[in-house]
Amino acid sequence: MMRFALPSLGRSQALLIAALALLALCAAAVFAQVDGDRGIAPIAASSDISVTGVDVDVTGDDAEDARTKGWEAAQRQAWERLEGPDLSDSQIAAMVSAIVIEREQLGPRRYIARLGVIFDRQRANAYLGGAAQAQRSAPMLLVPVTVSAGTQLVYEMRNPWQRAWAEYQAGSSRIDYVRPSGAGSDSLLITYGQTGRRSRLWWRNVLDQFSASDVLIPIANLDYSYPGGPVTGRFTARHGPDNRFLASFAMTADNPQALPDMLAQAVTRFDAIFAQALADGQLSPDPTLNLGTPEINPALLRLIEAGQAADARERAESAARERASSAAAETDGTISAAPVNTPPPEGSVALYTVQVQTPDAAAFNGALSEVRAASGVRNAGIRSTAIGGTSVLTVSYAGSIQDLAGALRARGFTVQQGNNALLISR
Repeated sequence: MMRFALPSLGRSQALLIAALALLALCAAAVFAQVDGDRGIAPIAASSDISVTGVDVDVTGDDAEDARTKGWEAAQRQAWERLEGPDLSDSQIAAMVSAIVIEREQLGPRRYIARLGVIFDRQRANAYLGGAAQAQRSAPMLLVPVTVSAGTQLVYEMRNPWQRAWAEYQAGSSRIDYVRPSGAGSDSLLITYGQTGRRSRLWWRNVLDQFSASDVLIPIANLDYSYPGGPVTGRFTARHGPDNRFLASFAMTADNPQALPDMLAQAVTRFDAIFAQALADGQLSPDPTLNLGTPEINPALLRLIEAGQAADARERAESAARERASSAAAETDGTISAAPVNTPPPEGSVALYTVQVQTPDAAAFNGALSEVRAASGVRNAGIRSTAIGGTSVLTVSYAGSIQDLAGALRARGFTVQQGNNALLISR
């Protein structure tokens, strides 16, 4: 019988193999945390007026007649919920852009359904008025937390609370919701633990990833009585990096099959709570989240400009001396290398920092559009957003910073120039 001896591994080789194996396990664990089908993309927001959860139970000559009467009854009920004036059925139907079937049962002469009615805002505002929709919040990052059976979920796995917010039609809301899909790195960046952090630097990094100014935290604490039994939901609305309490309420679903309807109603109530908080002035962005660069003192600004002018003169004199030295070398028949510190050619694209005073979201959007439309601007990227403070843009411009300042003044901005940065305002 023949025996073969395997070569023994040294201590250092064994440790190297163990370290590589541990590194592979860690990489697989991190990949597993962001892998999988966990994202739920929010539906496209529409500015139309949506009324959901309208229950109808009508009869007719046949199934089609019963459905027609059911839809007409749903349109009337939805219009009454909006507290609109008394109108005829034909006038109400002329404002309806869509009927959403949430659930329906169709019999030979009977129609039972829960419907959603969407009214065209442009037509309905003639009767309802649009002043109530004038004030909108700053962009608010939504962190929907589900608490159930001792666990807290946000985007770690798909859940009914996440789906209810993703399916909510927020176009007519006064709250500008920023709703992540939960896919990819969202589940690592936005967690339940993040809601307990008070560090403004952590929150600013998270908010910058989604171009948001503040955070809203709707919490759903779901208690399942027994399998197939009632589900009790205790809901809490919180706001801001300090997790400040706004309001709470409770609802009950008869069974797990009725849970999605209960959560959809809860989302609507949360939106009303947030809208009331906005009207009461409680949803103003936290000023401590604004990490923008402060304004430059005018005296210091003049010193900076004087230093820049002296530096420019020194560079020009140095370039003139180098050109004269090169010309003399050519006359003597010698060859000299090109100077290394030659300034870049005129017209090259450079990156500049532009600070913008943005008292509200409309001012931010308008300023960003105007900067991008300025002559010579190749691109304008958002470095940080601070509604109610000073936002920061990174601008690619074909020319000097003085030329960029002139182009922005031509767009109607008041411009203050600093060291490779501009501060603009209206």
